[in-house]
Amino acid sequence: MVTLIIIIVTAAVSILCFTGKLNINALKFNAYDVVHRRQWYRVFSYGLVHGGWGHLIFNMLTLFFFGTVVERYFGSEFGGGNGILLYVLLYVSAIAVSTIWDLVKYRNDYNYSAVGASGAVSAVLFASILFEPKMGIYIYLIPIPIPGYIFAPLYLLYCWYMARKNVDNIGHSAHFWGAVYGLLFPLVCRPEIFRHFLSQLGL
Repeated sequence: MVTLIIIIVTAAVSILCFTGKLNINALKFNAYDVVHRRQWYRVFSYGLVHGGWGHLIFNMLTLFFFGTVVERYFGSEFGGGNGILLYVLLYVSAIAVSTIWDLVKYRNDYNYSAVGASGAVSAVLFASILFEPKMGIYIYLIPIPIPGYIFAPLYLLYCWYMARKNVDNIGHSAHFWGAVYGLLFPLVCRPEIFRHFLSQLGL
């Protein structure tokens, strides 16, 4: 239910930006504006806007499939009300945490901007892997699912490599740090979850 609400709110804001009813430039992440103009709201608002329909749909579909898993486990691990609050805290805080690296790196670069919920979605995806490490994950058009515990290190390695190359407009560093945060957040809240992770792997 919470996942669906997040999707609806994010889609609504993004669509309003697509149609020109909201100004995307006022909401997107811009490290220079955050640091030098004290527009701190941007470290959260950028997660509500996207660069296009494909970007929005891909992020929201990923959030729907894996967010429902995390929402369910949070409910069982921390109790209904507490689980919902922690799940929302995971998602919202991941939006900001995933962009800290870029905030520091591009704080004096007025031209660097970013949009999208990818960092938070990566956090949710990796939290789901922590709970269900053998869950199959499909990559683009590859018809064979990859177990989460294999996908996770490959994904992190790819994001790290692409962030260093810096050859496209994708926020690979936000994906990387969002994913790491998604693993750490549940463990900080309840370290015993790591035993569950190992038991799922038969260790």
